Amino acid sequence: MSAEATNPAVSPAPAPPAAHRRKGRPRIDLRRLGRAALLGPATRDRLPDAISHVAEAHRAHHPDADLEPLRRAYVLAESSHRGQMRKSGEPYITHPLAVTLILAELGAETTTLTASLLHDTVEDTDVTLDQVREEFGEEVRYLVDGVTKLEKVDYGAAAESETFRKMLVATGNDVRVMSIKLADRLHNMRTLGVMRPEKQERIAKVTRDVLIPLAERLGVQALKTELEDLVFAILHPGEYAHTRELIADNAARESDPLAEIAEEVRGVLREAGIQAEVLIRPRHFVSLHRVSRKRGQLRGTDFGRLLVLVNEDADCYAVLGELHTCLTPVVSEFKDFIAVPKFNLYQSLHTAVARGDGQVAEVLIRTNQMHKVAEAGVVALGNPYAAPAEDQTDGERADGDGERVDPTRPGWLSRLLDWQQAAPDADMFWSTLREDLAQDREITVFRPDGGTLGLPEGASCVDAAYAQYGEDAHACIGARVNGRLATLSTVLRDGDTVQLLMGQDPASEPSREWLEHAHTPAARIAIQRWLATHPSSTADEPDALDAERKDGAPAPRPAHDEPAAPSDTANAVVVADQPEANVRLAGCCTPVPPDEVTGFAVRGGVVTVHRVECAAVTRMKGLGRAEIAVHWGDTTEFRVTLVAESFQRPHLLADLTEAIALEGVAIVSATVEPPTQQRVRHTYTVQLPDAALLPNLMRAMRDVAGVYDVARPQHQAATP
Repeated sequence: MSAEATNPAVSPAPAPPAAHRRKGRPRIDLRRLGRAALLGPATRDRLPDAISHVAEAHRAHHPDADLEPLRRAYVLAESSHRGQMRKSGEPYITHPLAVTLILAELGAETTTLTASLLHDTVEDTDVTLDQVREEFGEEVRYLVDGVTKLEKVDYGAAAESETFRKMLVATGNDVRVMSIKLADRLHNMRTLGVMRPEKQERIAKVTRDVLIPLAERLGVQALKTELEDLVFAILHPGEYAHTRELIADNAARESDPLAEIAEEVRGVLREAGIQAEVLIRPRHFVSLHRVSRKRGQLRGTDFGRLLVLVNEDADCYAVLGELHTCLTPVVSEFKDFIAVPKFNLYQSLHTAVARGDGQVAEVLIRTNQMHKVAEAGVVALGNPYAAPAEDQTDGERADGDGERVDPTRPGWLSRLLDWQQAAPDADMFWSTLREDLAQDREITVFRPDGGTLGLPEGASCVDAAYAQYGEDAHACIGARVNGRLATLSTVLRDGDTVQLLMGQDPASEPSREWLEHAHTPAARIAIQRWLATHPSSTADEPDALDAERKDGAPAPRPAHDEPAAPSDTANAVVVADQPEANVRLAGCCTPVPPDEVTGFAVRGGVVTVHRVECAAVTRMKGLGRAEIAVHWGDTTEFRVTLVAESFQRPHLLADLTEAIALEGVAIVSATVEPPTQQRVRHTYTVQLPDAALLPNLMRAMRDVAGVYDVARPQHQAATP
C-alpha cells in the first residue's frame, strides 16, 4: 500500500474560521463515511448509503446522470479494500469516497467519478486492470492505470519521478487522469497530520513544486488554493499561524468595509437594471499572506475581493461601465481576461474601486459559466472524448490555421510531453519538470504564417526556434521580431510576432552560448544533447573565449592588425600546356582546392584563374575570351575571401577575428560595412596554411554569436 494511501484522517493544521471557508465545499465527515462503509454494499435497486452524498453532488451538476456505474464501482472498491485501514483507524474506503466527493463537487462527469472510486484498487488490492476494463470499459481502465503508481521494487529511487512521467503522458491523452490525481493529493494533504514531520515536509514540497503548478495550469483553482494553504501550514507554520490571527481579528471587527462596498455595488447595478449577484470572496491564507508582504499593514478591504456574477458576456462589460461611472475606479488595476483569456482557460474582468477613506476593493466580474471554469478548470469541461456540441464555444478557440484548439491538451502540456521524451534520465526529468512548472506565466507569440507559439514568460528567440522546429532549430541563424532583425537572445513579449531565419547548411550547429538564452526545457535539453554528442565541436569555442575574457586574461591580438602574408601562389595552379606560365589567382572569387577552376590570358602573359561559377567567367566568355585549361598543383597554402553576414552587437568584430586566429589562419585584410537594419557585413581575406582548413574555418565563424551566414563572395568582377 502506498505511503500516501495510508495517511491518517487528521488535519495538519487548524481549519480556517467558518466564515472564511469556501462556500459550497464542506469538509467530509469521515467518521460517518466510515460507519456507512462498514455496512457493506446495498441491494442492486438502491445506492449504498456511503455514496449518497456523492450522488447528490453529482446530480447537482448532471441531473440526468446514470448512477449505476457509481454503485457498481463502490461495491467493487469497498469489497476490495475491506479490511484495509487508514492510520487514523478509519476504513480505507473513506479515502476513495472523499476523493470522489471532491470531484463530484467540482462537476466531474460520471466516468471520472467511477475511476476515482477505483483509483487505488489496482495499486493496493488484487483487482487487475483487465477486470476494470471488463466491468467498466476502456476509459475507466485508462484513468485508473494513469494514476496507479509504479513499484519501487522495479524502479527504485526513480519510482516517484517515473510515476509522474507516466501520469503526465497519460494526461496528454486524457486530462481526467490529472484531475483524479489532484483530488487524491488534496485529500491526502488534508489528512497528513500523524505522519512523521520529515515525511510531511517531503510530501508538502512535492505538492508545492509539482501538483500546485499543475492545478494552476489546468485551471482547477478550487483545488489549487486549498493545496497552497495546506502546504503553507506544513512548511511555514509560524507565518500560517500569524495569518490565521489576522483573519480572526478581521472577522471580529464591528464593521466590514468590504461588505459596505458590496452593498453599494448592488445598489448601483439595481439602478442600472443589471441582474447580477454580488458576493464577497475571502482571500485564502496564502493569498492574504502575499498581500500582507506586499502592502504591509492590512486594511479591511484587503481580506477579500468582490465577485460579480452575471448571465451573459455583454453584461460583464455593462457592469464594468456602471462601476467606473458611479464609483471611483483604479484604472491601473483593470485587466480584461475575457477578450484575452489566460492560458489555463480563466476568463474574468478585473478592476478595483476606491472609497472616500482610501480603501480599495478589488472586483472580479464574470459570467456563471466563467465562474464554473475558473473554479474547476478542465474538470468543468466534461468528457474530452465526447463530440463537441455544434454550438460549443466555452473553452474552445481557433488557432491561426483555423484548427480548433483542444483545451484538454493545452500548449504547455504538449511542450512538456515533447521535452520529457528527450530526458531519459529520471533525475534530469524530475529537476527539469520542477523548473518548468516554476514558470508562472505563459505568453503567446505569433508566426508570420498566422500560427501561434505558447511560451513561458522570459522565453527568447532561441526558445521560439526549438518550440517551432524541434532539433532542426540547430540551423537557426537569426530572427525578426515585429519585422525588425533581432538576435537569438532577444526576450519575447506577449503578442510579439517572430519570424525565425533558418540556414540551409546541413552541418549547422547550435552554440553553447545559446544555453544562456534558452528558457524552456525543450531548448535546453536539445542543445545539451547535441553538445554532449559533439564534444569536440567548435560550438564550444565562443563560450571558452567569453570565459577567458571574464577571467581577466587578455584576448588574442586582432588578426587584422598583423602584416599581410605574401600570396605565394606561383605553384598553386599549373597551366595544362604551359607548366612554367605566370599564374595569378583572381581576387574576385579567390579560388582554393578543390574548387573547379578555369583560366584566361591577360596582359603581360599572366594567366588569371577563376572559379568556374565566378561572374567574371561568364562575362569574359561573352566577350569572346578563350579559356585556358588549368589544374591544381602541389602547393597547399592559399588566400581566400570570406563574407560574414551578422546581426549587429558589441564585440562582434573582436569575436570573429579571435575565432579566425584560433583556427591558425592569418587575416590579410578585413573590411566592415556600415550597419543596415541592425545587420552587418564583414569581408575577410585570409591566408590558409592548408586549403583543407576552409570548412572548419567557415564553421568556426558561423558559431560566433550573431553570425547567421559565412560564404565565399559571388560579386561581379571587373573584366581583367
